[in-house]
Amino acid sequence: MNPSAIIKAAEWTLSVEAADGAPSGIFQVQCIACAEMSPAVDDDRLAVELWAMKHTGANTAHRQFKLATESFWRVDPAPSNPLCEGGRRAL
Repeated sequence: MNPSAIIKAAEWTLSVEAADGAPSGIFQVQCIACAEMSPAVDDDRLAVELWAMKHTGANTAHRQFKLATESFWRVDPAPSNPLCEGGRRAL
């Protein structure tokens, strides 16, 4: 493989993915007592919280849950990076 350019040092920025359609988060909980899992939902932590409360209401000894969350990030060239074109990332 012949690289077209070698960049020895360049600055990059890390940020939350804000592209259209990208969720701010995906949430799901699992009951520690019985391993039942809530549905995984995009952008709606409240739905998962309500699921846990209802699960405990139906199973009063089930009071501990493990929360799993996913978020999406992206890395783009910083303004000083040669790959940055006019403040926008180069494709």
